[in-house]
Amino acid sequence: MTISTRKFSLEEFLKLPDDDFNYELIEGEAIPKIPPKRFHSDLTIALCILLRNWSKNKGKISVEWAVILKRNNQDWVPVPDLLYISYDKLPLEERKNEACPFPPELVIEIISPNQSFGSLTQKATDYLKAGISIVWLVDSHHLSITVFYPDKPPETKRGKDNLQDETLPELNLTVEQIFQEAGLF
Repeated sequence: MTISTRKFSLEEFLKLPDDDFNYELIEGEAIPKIPPKRFHSDLTIALCILLRNWSKNKGKISVEWAVILKRNNQDWVPVPDLLYISYDKLPLEERKNEACPFPPELVIEIISPNQSFGSLTQKATDYLKAGISIVWLVDSHHLSITVFYPDKPPETKRGKDNLQDETLPELNLTVEQIFQEAGLF
């Protein structure tokens, strides 16, 4: 579903009024995000809590914050479920209420019932091409997290597998901890 059949420029898209939907700018169209269901919501809260505890003094964890990127030489404004951007990229004193102006280090997408792993795999690839350092696809059905990297094949992690990565300094978090915090494990 789109809010209009006309194409939006980045400037027009960013000026759309706030309403009950989050929109993503995809190939010039404003596409609404589907509201999350229970497991999606529970995982969002769990990830936010666990990552905020880790990110203190390192960077910002945000939920559904639009990011201004490029995809196929077009403006692209996805709204990831969560993101982490370091204070090196986005200074702590930055207080503008706008879409994230820089590619964050981490983007997290939680697979919803109406989404396929394949479609989100393409989105993860697009994130990497746009300058995101690492992407997590969280699958509540399989209790797994697939980690996408710019320079090596994706890895699917489960249970006690750790999500450590040099992009996320000092992060010591397992897949099991996330699903336990969400009440799904």
